[in-house]
Amino acid sequence: MTAAPRQLVLDLAHRQALGAEDFLVSSSNAAAIELIDRWPDWPHPACVVVGPKGSGKSHLANVWRLKSSAGIAAAAELSDAAVAALRDGSALVVEDLDRGIGDEQALFHLLNRARESRLSVLLTSREAPGDLEVRIPDLRSRLRALPIAALEAPDEALLKAVLVKLFCDRQLNVEPAVIEYLSLRMERSMAAASRVVAAIDRLALAKHRKVTRPLAAEALAFLNEAGE
Repeated sequence: MTAAPRQLVLDLAHRQALGAEDFLVSSSNAAAIELIDRWPDWPHPACVVVGPKGSGKSHLANVWRLKSSAGIAAAAELSDAAVAALRDGSALVVEDLDRGIGDEQALFHLLNRARESRLSVLLTSREAPGDLEVRIPDLRSRLRALPIAALEAPDEALLKAVLVKLFCDRQLNVEPAVIEYLSLRMERSMAAASRVVAAIDRLALAKHRKVTRPLAAEALAFLNEAGE
């Protein structure tokens, strides 16, 4: 009888993400997760989650959206009409400040309403608000004054834990050596982890092979050739 693969055990805190995948907590995301968990006891009615691509900003914003019954809008599409339609005491996610603010006046009105009408606003951005190009001086000042929670790129412990979870979600038992191999050679992001595990699963099914280091190497080579 073939022995079952050894399981990789990772000493990370764990919390249930509302309506989404489980969150694994490490030093790279602890501050942002604490911010979400503290709501509605926030230090300011509007807060910003800042982090690089693939760090989990949208995932975390969705957890808060479900927790707070918030609406959602891209910063590039925010309008005065949308801000005016918000009820006092409601909540809104404004995503991707770094991709452009479509109507700076609308965002300025939103932040003013957050202070005056008990709105809760969660903004996401790849760059700190103070580093963005903003034409309206008062809006620039408002953005720079907002509390920021940073999401860093996943550290090694978190990346390994995410890989283990993604393989388990697909009912794939993977040796710790495979996780170690992948964590040292792949892009360090949540999005990359999902792509890598999906590619390995497809390759294992197509070749009727178990997930091994050579199979993982083939999948990584294929993704690199494809520019992924």
